[in-house]
Amino acid sequence: MVREDEYLRLRAAEEDLGDVRLYDEAKAKPSEFIPLELTERMLNGENPIRVYCEYRGFTQDQLGAQAGISKPFLSQIENGIRTPSLDTLKRLAEVLRVDMDDLV
Repeated sequence: MVREDEYLRLRAAEEDLGDVRLYDEAKAKPSEFIPLELTERMLNGENPIRVYCEYRGFTQDQLGAQAGISKPFLSQIENGIRTPSLDTLKRLAEVLRVDMDDLV
């Protein structure tokens, strides 16, 4: 048997240890931090593909060529006129070096 105060102390220590493990796992994953300005642009409704394209220094021609899509199609995606297929979105994410989730 364990006293209640000792049990509560051990339980808190276990939770702390879990938090430390989660922190260590998160720090071990390589991640890139983007400037606040870019995040704000996307939060204000600007298309993430356009934002990342500019951030990575691509022109629409370059990004389209590397992703295997035409410049007009890329422009339509950026302007919300057309929705890319999952395959197209995956290729764009690979070229821009981001997760697909970052583009939607």
